[in-house]
Amino acid sequence: MAATDRDNYFLVRADMLPESMQKTVEAKKLLESGAVKSVQEAVDRVGLSRSAFYKYKEAVFPFHTVMNQQIITISVNLEHRTGVLSQMLTYIARNGGNILTINQTIPLQGLAHVVLSIETANMAMNMTQLTEELKQLDGVKRVALIGQQV
Repeated sequence: MAATDRDNYFLVRADMLPESMQKTVEAKKLLESGAVKSVQEAVDRVGLSRSAFYKYKEAVFPFHTVMNQQIITISVNLEHRTGVLSQMLTYIARNGGNILTINQTIPLQGLAHVVLSIETANMAMNMTQLTEELKQLDGVKRVALIGQQV
């Protein structure tokens, strides 16, 4: 398969998918929910071979799962003090954010510039709330949303 072929996606009604793909999605749901402990248990429950599961597991996803994934990039100025960055990262994690990347400059004149990419699919708050609440943290001087991708 050519690299560009991997970038092609199609929205297909579930009942039009082959049975093995439908069962792969069912098995993935069982694993994600914790209803089963292993791939073997999941495939046995839905009536699918392990080889078919592994063939399709990274290629078929429920539409709502893909649509819920969102990545934002924020720019933050932090006071150069012990624990300020840690406090902000902990706050994001406690609210369901998953830090994907962190880029930080060397502090100049008491401030460090940090750029974060955050996966927000599991966050209950919207991006405006997140940026406003981050601004309230001790040592956070400026927060700006600089990018967003769905």
